[in-house]
Amino acid sequence: MPVRKIPKNYRNITGIAAHSKANGAAAYESSLERDFLSLLEFSNDVAQFEVQPVSIEWFDPSGKKRTYTPDVLVHYKQSHHTTIEILYEVKYRSDIKENWLTLKPKFKAAVAYCKARGWRFKLITEVELHTIYMDNVRFLLPYVTQGVLHEHYEAHMTLLDKQIRAVKTSTPNELLASIFDDEWSRAELLPTLWYLIGTFQIGIDLNQPLSMQSKIWSIR
Repeated sequence: MPVRKIPKNYRNITGIAAHSKANGAAAYESSLERDFLSLLEFSNDVAQFEVQPVSIEWFDPSGKKRTYTPDVLVHYKQSHHTTIEILYEVKYRSDIKENWLTLKPKFKAAVAYCKARGWRFKLITEVELHTIYMDNVRFLLPYVTQGVLHEHYEAHMTLLDKQIRAVKTSTPNELLASIFDDEWSRAELLPTLWYLIGTFQIGIDLNQPLSMQSKIWSIR
């Protein structure tokens, strides 16, 4: 559970996101943190994550005790039901540069804390998050987290799965058109298609802009 509450912040975006992989409230203090939590929720490699899970104590040069609370602890899936833990700090590069003298001893304390526990400490900035992949995650994640809740869900899943296996490769536009002639029926299928893509049941390159003309393929 988070070791401290997220305060209201009128400079950055703050809030609490509903994430199934979060242990406790998935609170964020900036749009950068919000995007990182979305990326963790979307990833198949993430078993669980915790926001602001620990407070690390360290001493400054004068001997005064200080505390530092990193942003997120992530448990990544490994073979044989084991996990690898990485403790993250999420910050804009400009903040790191501007406040480096203050942040450096905190990060040093976090590295030592993680090393003692067999974890890793890592910084995440906008360079890793402001990407085409992240744009695609923002689009697909609502389909993944909400699921496909309409009454024709199973029938649509079967139709799409059968057709992508038959054609091997296609595009969203071509795949839907190969199943139904009318636009209304194709539109009804589309949320289920995005769900299958977002849950990695249909292949796509998420490092390329996602559109109705994107290449998709069967992975079965």
